[in-house]
Amino acid sequence: MICENHTQVTEFILRGFTNNPEMQVSLFVLFLVIYTVTLLGNFLIVTVTSMDPALQTPMYFFLRNLSLLEVCFTLVMVPKMLVDLLSPRKSISFVGCGTQMYFFFFFGSSECFLLSMMAYDRFVAICDPLRYSVVMNRSLCLWMAVGSWMSGVPVSMLQTAWLMAHPFCGPSTIDHFFCDGPPVLRLVTEDTTMYEMQALTSTLLFIMFPFSLILVSYTRIIKTILMMPSATSRKKAFSTCSSHLIVVSLFYGTASLTYLRPKSNQSPESKKLVSLSYTVITPMLNPIIYSLRNNEVKAAVKRMITVKVLQKLDVL
Repeated sequence: MICENHTQVTEFILRGFTNNPEMQVSLFVLFLVIYTVTLLGNFLIVTVTSMDPALQTPMYFFLRNLSLLEVCFTLVMVPKMLVDLLSPRKSISFVGCGTQMYFFFFFGSSECFLLSMMAYDRFVAICDPLRYSVVMNRSLCLWMAVGSWMSGVPVSMLQTAWLMAHPFCGPSTIDHFFCDGPPVLRLVTEDTTMYEMQALTSTLLFIMFPFSLILVSYTRIIKTILMMPSATSRKKAFSTCSSHLIVVSLFYGTASLTYLRPKSNQSPESKKLVSLSYTVITPMLNPIIYSLRNNEVKAAVKRMITVKVLQKLDVL
């Protein structure tokens, strides 16, 4: 379909959160603090897991990849959101909107599969500990990480190219703070039934399939833990999985509310809050969860700080 009586939209206006200038400044300060904590926390995880010899294991290799993904994921949306909060005209070009949507889908899908790889790592470590170092060898871990990152390519290309190929002849205001699929879909000026069916299929494949792998892994893990003879062993095994379970619950719980029903009747405000939780809040919480609940990470951070302090004292 070609726009007959109207011109094709060349840019979109992002409505964001509010038009109140004072509220926008307050939100800018809040999100800037959150984004700073997100970057510092995730880069700290990357640095510690890369430099500390005690953390050169598959578990921390995948954690390092998760932190890198979180940095990239937030980089797609948060800087633009911060600029818009201080800008009188919150516009984004048609190409820019498609680019933002592509990388959002790419990193989001990649994170789904990376979380399932991390669940498999915990499954092997707890259910088959004697063969853990053999099964989770360096080569396999590398391929699992590469596969997780590349898994986002097909869904992001298909979703973005198909959606942005629709005609946008009418309203150009996106009632959201970034170019997400569902709010952009509402601006299409033709029937989108086929796209919605494809989007639901992609969601089931790229969100629910890795989630199913996580469920299967943790079903076996819980069964194995409950069969352990001592309470100390059970507590230690549970502690190695608790951080990952919290992260999975936060990410999948909020993302499924948006993408299992791309044209749901939820209010735009509630959708923004849900999107905010997995695009801004969860990436900030992940390094906090893994550092506060993991004694090895806390010990590694202390060792790194001690080494830096001693190096400065030697210089003095």
